[in-house]
Amino acid sequence: MSGNRGTNGSSPPSTQHAEGTPPALRPLRRVAVIGCGLMGAGIAEVAAIAGFEVIAIKATAGDLGPVRAKIEKSLGRAVESKKLSAEARDAALGRLTLSSDLADAAGSDLIVESAVESALAKKRLFAELEPLVGPRALIATNTSSLNLGELASALAHPERFLGMHFFSPVPAMKLVELAAIESTTEAAMTAATDFVIALGKTPVRLAASPGYVVNRLLVPYLLHAIESLESGLTSPLDLDAAMKLGCGHPMGPLALCDLIGLDVVLAMAKTLSAELADPRYRPPTLLRRLVLEGQLGRKTKLGFYDYAAKEPVPNPAIEKSSGRAAIASVA
Repeated sequence: MSGNRGTNGSSPPSTQHAEGTPPALRPLRRVAVIGCGLMGAGIAEVAAIAGFEVIAIKATAGDLGPVRAKIEKSLGRAVESKKLSAEARDAALGRLTLSSDLADAAGSDLIVESAVESALAKKRLFAELEPLVGPRALIATNTSSLNLGELASALAHPERFLGMHFFSPVPAMKLVELAAIESTTEAAMTAATDFVIALGKTPVRLAASPGYVVNRLLVPYLLHAIESLESGLTSPLDLDAAMKLGCGHPMGPLALCDLIGLDVVLAMAKTLSAELADPRYRPPTLLRRLVLEGQLGRKTKLGFYDYAAKEPVPNPAIEKSSGRAAIASVA
């Protein structure tokens, strides 16, 4: 656990509810994960492995088959690497239910929202969810960049709301950032902390501030790497190799961008730039162009690298032109 001081050096806001005693939270046994993308599926997977009953609800229309296949494949890799037994895998799958109906979140003790990174969309989702789950359920959002106070404004009971920020890939990454707003109760933070520990991960408590700790430091690093590529400083392979071998990073910044998703990196940059008014978070032109062309990284098999073959290679659409990297024109 981290200390009690926030990202700006001040103490986190008080987590005591100012208006009477809020309804007691239910023990956390059933978890609803809203959003079944890379992060949501990962959260659902680790919660099911840890013994929680999990309902994973797809936030958008579409077939649920690929979501189950994604989770089954991830669990299969864990079995192959002997991190999980076949029996534990089968038990986890038995605790996991998939749905596309938000009403199926009813009866859940913990809601972890991991849907589209839009404040308006999340507020609409929370306003719809709250009457379904009642005032005794803990509600958490996986956002790291959006303003938690603004998101909580959609709730009648903000005292049980907090940020619960996982890292990708969720099954492998051990850190979860927990952030309280002014009205979040200590009981809510304690329940969230215990849940994270039950997942086998390490929680750190932070003040509610856009980007928390990790993304405040990570996003400028990623953006500067993109700017360095854009300036023609070096190639994607050499840039990533320099940071891996020179700084001991397990992955270079461009490959990491591709893993996160270039659309997600752009959304974080835009939000932090607006929230913090800091030029370090200004998105580079190359990042904007790649996202505009739908080249979003691993999930589209094309980003800074081309993932069509077994071994990634630099994206041939990115070329050096007059000392600067540019996207080749698409007919």
